Amino acid sequence: MKHNLQFDFLVDKKKNTLTIRREFLADRELVWDCYTKSELLDKWFAPKPLTTKTKSMDFRENGHWHYAMVEPNGTEYWGWTDYVKIKPIDYYTSLDAFCDAEGVINENLPRAEWLVTFTDKDENAIVETVVTYKSLSDLEAVVQMGMEQGMIATLEKLDELLSTINHRKNEH
Repeated sequence: MKHNLQFDFLVDKKKNTLTIRREFLADRELVWDCYTKSELLDKWFAPKPLTTKTKSMDFRENGHWHYAMVEPNGTEYWGWTDYVKIKPIDYYTSLDAFCDAEGVINENLPRAEWLVTFTDKDENAIVETVVTYKSLSDLEAVVQMGMEQGMIATLEKLDELLSTINHRKNEH
């Protein structure tokens, strides 16, 4: 069954930000878990047909997440997230980067600040992600790389995971 869930993808070229606002058919606590636990992130945090694998994660202020998005042919794209500020189930802020398999950050590629906010909308959860880039050219580069389509495909995988988890909950 297809639901009419809120999805906004807003580009602000004056502030160099992307704002992605998305509704999920699940309560806020479960959606928070899906964003902050590696065993759940590994099940959805990449657009199909890519998969995600976590090398290390320490979800706390000044902690990190070191992960790879993996193509079906085995090609890996490594990422690093530094967690800055966390207020459980309300929001977290982070700083992302591209890196290698050893976690060495590629300083030649842009980093972006993320503010991820979780709110209730009746029985559902809304996640608003504001990504701030250092320059307009960095922002335009990720838009050109297909960030919107990538986010849509990735968040659909989260919908599938939430549906599976909710289905299991209802069986018990």
